[in-house]
Amino acid sequence: MARRPTIKDIARQAGVSESAVSFALNNRPGVSQDTRARIRRVAEELGWQPNSAARALSGELSGAVGLVLARPAHTLGVESFFLQLVSGIQEVLAAGRIALLFQVVEDLDAECAVYRRWWAERRVDGVVVVDPRTDDPRPALLEQLALPAVTVGETGPASASPASASPDPASPDPASPDPASPDPAAPAALSAVRADDAGAMAEVLDHLYGLGHRRIAHVAGLPGLAHTDRRIASLRAEAERLGLGPGQVRSVTTDYSDAEGAEATRRILAEPQPPTAIVYDNDVMAVAGVAVASELGIPVPGGLSVVAWDDSALCRVTRPRLTALVRDTAGFGRLAAEELLALLAGGPPRSRESERPRLEPRESTAPPTAAY
Repeated sequence: MARRPTIKDIARQAGVSESAVSFALNNRPGVSQDTRARIRRVAEELGWQPNSAARALSGELSGAVGLVLARPAHTLGVESFFLQLVSGIQEVLAAGRIALLFQVVEDLDAECAVYRRWWAERRVDGVVVVDPRTDDPRPALLEQLALPAVTVGETGPASASPASASPDPASPDPASPDPASPDPAAPAALSAVRADDAGAMAEVLDHLYGLGHRRIAHVAGLPGLAHTDRRIASLRAEAERLGLGPGQVRSVTTDYSDAEGAEATRRILAEPQPPTAIVYDNDVMAVAGVAVASELGIPVPGGLSVVAWDDSALCRVTRPRLTALVRDTAGFGRLAAEELLALLAGGPPRSRESERPRLEPRESTAPPTAAY
């Protein structure tokens, strides 16, 4: 294994003392401009990088941002949304030579523990927070830690300010003089990028209603996520606007996997009065739903219309091709990364809204037949 170059290696090759190298690489006075330039040139030739722990102790930025995903691990390999989101985030960070530290955990408590550890170790300068919850403890924690963050998706205000937040039993005592304790007076630095889920759901329902559908089911994602609750509420509101009652339009929650999407579809289609259209919260569940309908002898779209919330290559290669909401998910990630970098540069927290998804009608939706 190749040995990492050290300050001693740089000093030897540049023909200077180790202290001169330290002065030059840390932008301290004590060396001439020519010597500083020679030392930096040698450091670059050797591939030297500053030690992250030493840099943290000096109070410098770590040069990394974090992303923690608390989702069932078995759903990640098949869902395209997060792959596209991360690609957009990485595109912006790579341009600034900033690393992305990514971790998958089992639940929200574990996610919060990661934030505390990253903060204590000064591993990241800020974080991108995904899957906002309806009752979300993360904004208050990040404010308490004074860790800059951008939430992807709408979330409510923090439940407590940094000054009034109750001490977390797993965290250092804020009243302690321990220098590793968060500063309760530190200002919040939390921005948000949002998506218009309500407007998107209205477009989907208008499309299906216009085709003549009056019994519509929604196979939603994980319960407790802000966007899941928002989509369910939007579906109810739009159904009421169109004169459709609770017995005609309803939602069921899943874990986003193809297995749960398929099982939910089987239950729904086995009802005495099954829906004539189903809206799925991702592409994988929509494809699984089409497969279940085929197994049951229900043609798509002749007997059942299908809409996928997120468009993907999977939607476009499935036969029939799936009607889907098209959005620039990578652009959503780029926007989140840009807002986080703006915070790290000293900009004010703010809220941005991404471009609203547009519905792309394809072969999986059509007027309902009288019966199937």
